Amino acid sequence: MKRVYNFSAGPAMLPEAVLMKAQSEMLDYEGSGMSIMEMSHRGKMVRSIFEEAEGLFRELMEIPENYQILFCQGGASLQFSMLPFNLYKNGVADFLITGNWSEKAKAEVSRYMSVNVVGSSKDRHYAYIPEIKPEKLTPNADFYHYTANNTIYGTAVHTLPMTDAPIVADMTSAILAKPYDVSKHGLIYAGAQKQFGIAGLTVAIVRDDLIGNAKEETPTMLNYKTYANNESMYNTPPVYAVYLTLLVLRWYKETFGTLAKVQEHQTHKTGILYDFLDQSALFHAFVDKEARSTQNVTFGTKDDALDKLFVDEAAKVGLVNLGGYRTIGGMRASIYTPHPLEGVLKLVEFMKEFEVKHSV
Repeated sequence: MKRVYNFSAGPAMLPEAVLMKAQSEMLDYEGSGMSIMEMSHRGKMVRSIFEEAEGLFRELMEIPENYQILFCQGGASLQFSMLPFNLYKNGVADFLITGNWSEKAKAEVSRYMSVNVVGSSKDRHYAYIPEIKPEKLTPNADFYHYTANNTIYGTAVHTLPMTDAPIVADMTSAILAKPYDVSKHGLIYAGAQKQFGIAGLTVAIVRDDLIGNAKEETPTMLNYKTYANNESMYNTPPVYAVYLTLLVLRWYKETFGTLAKVQEHQTHKTGILYDFLDQSALFHAFVDKEARSTQNVTFGTKDDALDKLFVDEAAKVGLVNLGGYRTIGGMRASIYTPHPLEGVLKLVEFMKEFEVKHSV
């Protein structure tokens, strides 16, 4: 069996042990004689999967009891629509704009309420995180929104503003990568396909007081109360996606134990690549040091033709999906927690060889 090192921004690599476990249980889950994909979501086995997954999220992220953990569908993009329906009070939301996904979230929310941009790094192609000045914040804002990690540009938000508004975070590519103080947030949401599973599942971690206040015209499946009141099973949920998430969460606990250990692991992995980039004569990192992501590393050679050659040649040795996002070019190495250290070491080794061959 030949496995490549997948540096895609998502769907991303899963732990090999998780894939092997899922393979072994594909036809017969725990002696039931059927696949999980064939089971009723009302049955005891499926309910136990959901309960254990919720418990591991709560344990690993130290989620307080006054927060609900909801298993939703539609990806982070559907959450953009759910926010204004569920959190609307005075009709204004504050937004920090640090890349494409925060732009898309702002555009969707602005269809239903006013949006105040408290800071944007668009002027430098999102290569930094802008400072948030207190006077930019809206008094009595319905919520403050930020994207914790920016997959396209390779930046991460490291500080939160002093605001009385509920803080909402899109953590799709950042969740479980380090400890976050959940109690400082009103709502955290994340698609599964980067850090903890496969496409088709989105987790929403919502403070109790933000549930049950949806606008009257809110569609049933856009109301957080629907999920909270029905254990995320109002309709048939993405059972297999939750099952794979459970396996990945078990892997997190068995492999690292705590998110502090995960953070050490991620900092070490991406640090190897950043250290090489910072001393390279051919390659350079796109992002300011203080704003760098430990999930997505963006870089290039300042030569589009050479960048393309690099991506093509890397794929031949099993380093795949290294092309940068179409609007910025260059390269992007997405190194989520399940991506093994060996993949980063092989990438840096290949980059050193490429530099020797192509440096002037």
